[in-house]
Amino acid sequence: MVSTPSATPAPTAPVAAPPGTGSSTSPAAPARPGRISAGLVLLLSALTAIGPLTIDLYLSAFPRIVDELGTTESRVQLTLTATLAGLAIGQLLIGSVSDAIGRRAPLLVSLAVYVVASAGIVFAGSVAALTGLRFVQGLSAAAGMVLSMAIVRDSFEGYQIGKVIARLMLVVGVAPILAPTIGAQFLRLGSWRGMFVALAVVGAVLFVLVLLRLRETLPAERRRSGGTVAALRSYGSLLGDWSFIGLALIAGFYMAAMFTYISASTFVFQDFFGMTAQQYAIVFGVGAVSVTAGSQINGALVGRVAPERILQGAVAAGFVLSGALLVAALAGGGLAWLVPLIVLTLGTAGFVMPSVPAIALERNAHRAGSAAALIGAFQFGVGAIVAPVTGLLGGSPPVTMAAVMFGVVVVAGAVLLGLRHTFGAPVPDAAADALGTRDEGGGGTTGREAAVDVPDDAAALAEATVLADRGA
Repeated sequence: MVSTPSATPAPTAPVAAPPGTGSSTSPAAPARPGRISAGLVLLLSALTAIGPLTIDLYLSAFPRIVDELGTTESRVQLTLTATLAGLAIGQLLIGSVSDAIGRRAPLLVSLAVYVVASAGIVFAGSVAALTGLRFVQGLSAAAGMVLSMAIVRDSFEGYQIGKVIARLMLVVGVAPILAPTIGAQFLRLGSWRGMFVALAVVGAVLFVLVLLRLRETLPAERRRSGGTVAALRSYGSLLGDWSFIGLALIAGFYMAAMFTYISASTFVFQDFFGMTAQQYAIVFGVGAVSVTAGSQINGALVGRVAPERILQGAVAAGFVLSGALLVAALAGGGLAWLVPLIVLTLGTAGFVMPSVPAIALERNAHRAGSAAALIGAFQFGVGAIVAPVTGLLGGSPPVTMAAVMFGVVVVAGAVLLGLRHTFGAPVPDAAADALGTRDEGGGGTTGREAAVDVPDDAAALAEATVLADRGA
């Protein structure tokens, strides 16, 4: 149920379509000024949705996998942890590579690996093999998630980035709603292995669509030079920026609350409360609808309310709701209490997840791939660490799940309190220089102003970008 995204394209040098990608008016081409290509939004949404599909599709099969592979609940939960770890590491590697060689080639290679890994899981005979292949599957699925975000930053500017991310999340919201329901149907028709046949097919279809319809959005003159050293420098400068790290930690711990629910919910609802796979899929889908609704309300607020204010309000609401969930679980509350509180808590994530990248990417336009990768790595890295905690702690499943969810939201809130003083600060000098937008009067600029002042000359833009990374 991961939901990790009218806009005006960033003024960049013209991008030539690779052979076989169609004309400049193809549906997946970057949007012309003043309009958004529906085809591009749909394709990016599908690429982003491959992550939630990979995570969520097999959740209802956890009890079945325990029985068939002769293993334990905690070992099966570790297959989810391996997937999240792969997603985290993959985003770091692929995001950095894409800043140097472009978005399209890494995406095609990753989709090919994804198809092979998904097919391999169909023949996995042990939980160890399943865990290893799930790691590779997550590693390759990361490309769709991080590169979609980078492509958005390549193509759009200012507060409109948040608008586009919200549109992506509207379509992406369908994936977690449908995934457990589809998975439950696979269990009715046959083995859980059929789910991974379906994922292999999805990966193959996306490979063909990217090959034929997606144009490169990062022209050669805007790519980072310097190889591995420049990549490490870019990550190092981001890791040294407290305002960026704080945002990444907020996203990570908030995502950990979602992954705690994802990894524990099947045991809470099916084993503890005795739900069928079909009933569990319905409850899970309602939670996904809540996340999607939150993201769309967030999208409607963007441009009217600062994303920093949206973020603060959402985290505060999440603190109250997750605390109430823990109290209800400790009091032995039934489904009538737990389900609404879970759904409302998840809804606050729909506000947090678009707000964090919208704030962070706007301030790191000159290294969007690396910034998006680090945010994704924090999200899935922290989630990978926290997800198996409920299985390791034992005790009453509802209480353990609620306690961990509340704990990570508290941590996210504490980080946000420490970060508030950085909100409203001007764009850092390195980013402003890269965009040619530094305010000589010292007042800083907004993202929308930055979009107007980008150097028109491609060589000048490339030089400014390299100098900004060196200075960072």
